[in-house]
Amino acid sequence: MRVWLACFLVLFALAQLFDWMEELKLPLPIYILGGAFLAVASNYDKLFGTYFSDITDTSIEAQLEHQQLDLSPQHTASVSLPESEVKE
Repeated sequence: MRVWLACFLVLFALAQLFDWMEELKLPLPIYILGGAFLAVASNYDKLFGTYFSDITDTSIEAQLEHQQLDLSPQHTASVSLPESEVKE
């Protein structure tokens, strides 16, 4: 019963909103600005996504390289085996 009531209220609100929007008249510059905003929003990844991903990829690579440089002296230490394990 609650689902039916919720659906009825949502549909009623949408119908009232649609009636209100039909009476609303906006000037042409508002439509132009709205269209420009939608164009930028829909192409945001193409415009700014690659720029920011390049920056983050470069910074991640730099951090990894820095960490590898910090760890490299520890990994270059030679390990010696006891003489009993060395087979000739």
